[in-house]
Amino acid sequence: MFYEIVLPLILGLAVFLFGMKTMEFALHLWAGPYLQRVLHRFTKTPMHGMLFSSVMTAAMQSSTAITVIAIGLVNAGLVTFPRTLGIILGTNIGTCLTTELIGLDITHYALPLLLLSITAWMWGVIADDIIPNIIPRVQHWWKPLQYASIALAGFSLVLLGMEWMKTISEPLQERGMFTWFLERSQESLVWALLAGMIITALVHSSAAIIAMAMGLAATGALPVEVGIAIVIGSNVGTCFTALIASLGGSRSGQYVAWSHIVLNVGGALLFYPFIDQLHHAASLMSSQEAGQIARAQTIFNIASSIAALPLCYLSVWKRLR
Repeated sequence: MFYEIVLPLILGLAVFLFGMKTMEFALHLWAGPYLQRVLHRFTKTPMHGMLFSSVMTAAMQSSTAITVIAIGLVNAGLVTFPRTLGIILGTNIGTCLTTELIGLDITHYALPLLLLSITAWMWGVIADDIIPNIIPRVQHWWKPLQYASIALAGFSLVLLGMEWMKTISEPLQERGMFTWFLERSQESLVWALLAGMIITALVHSSAAIIAMAMGLAATGALPVEVGIAIVIGSNVGTCFTALIASLGGSRSGQYVAWSHIVLNVGGALLFYPFIDQLHHAASLMSSQEAGQIARAQTIFNIASSIAALPLCYLSVWKRLR
């Protein structure tokens, strides 16, 4: 069991998380210096904040990073709490990009992408040392190339980690515990929702849990409805990181964390009774099981954010600063 399930799962998850953090680190170096200034400028209304946050979360591949930055800005008194409401809505939309890319089933490109990124990074380092001495005007071109190469390497590691985690599907199906979990989940999808919530809170990455569910669904080991329930639960699990980030901060910073919790828990309660309908809608967009889970997450996150957007314009929030 250890070599067939535990070791591949741990190694695959480690590679996946390392790839996510590598990608997040590179994108933060690339965009981070401008993020706080731009974040303050483009959050005049909840709609502006949601659109801007969606783009930034998709670019940085981390909803947690944007949420933590928002909490930090509020704690520092640079942004008021009402301005962060749109940001919180946008993080849920932007985070769909990772699972949509994974849902394209491009894992067989992982190694070529890794080799390409390493090659591009090496050329970027060499060019950064040599070319500015020859052509001074292009001295600022090579750092972005290096950051983009590191980000691409991180994404290729994400794909490799997912492919590694897929190998546990057959051994899992032979184990009674996995069968027990599936039986309980088929009796009530609350089991799957709780699993997604708890595991996401532990590993601090909803993308990793969703990718694992997509991998198992792609091999037929996990029903799509159970995978969608795990997705909904994982969205609730991401609230744990925001809650930790708000501890010890100002009351307004804690309001940001709690608005994130209310959005995700409210969305889960709203969509849980309609998982079958969500699966049906996703199946119209994709014939592959992994793709259906990715589409379901996109529908869930976008619908939840749009449904909550009108509430962000209520005057009551202006009193909470």
